[in-house]
Amino acid sequence: MVEYRIDRHSGVATYVQIVQQTKQALRLGVLRAGDKLPTAREVVEATAINPNTVLKAYRELERDGLVEARRGLGTFVRRGLSTAPADSPLRAELDAWAVRAREAALDRDDVAALFTAVLDEHFATAPDPHDPQAPQPPHAPDNRDDRDDPRDPDDPHHLNPVNPGDPS
Repeated sequence: MVEYRIDRHSGVATYVQIVQQTKQALRLGVLRAGDKLPTAREVVEATAINPNTVLKAYRELERDGLVEARRGLGTFVRRGLSTAPADSPLRAELDAWAVRAREAALDRDDVAALFTAVLDEHFATAPDPHDPQAPQPPHAPDNRDDRDDPRDPDDPHHLNPVNPGDPS
């Protein structure tokens, strides 16, 4: 069973942390199809978060087709995301690399930045809209000109931004 750990200083919404940790457990094969997720009550007792936060995370996982709620029974995994088992040789190599990184005096943020840069080079994809740390697409430019301004230029409350006392 997955045990959620909430980092209140990460800047990542609590429900997003639950979603991310569940997906990580699915990718690593810790959770498999048919497994039961902890109840909202169990998560609340272990993490001291609001039950609605847990339910919001579970609803998002359900929308993604990863879990299903069964009335009176709980929330169950519908499908896994595992393509590389937790005991994969790649995991062992990554573990050895992490040991070397720590010996080289890299801290967790340094390792995360380095690893993310390499991932970005090799796995360029669209950003996750639910990840607040993912780069988001730029906003569309505002191509309006003054003719699109819905305010009446003859209205005395429509003030000139250059000279605020001048209604023009």
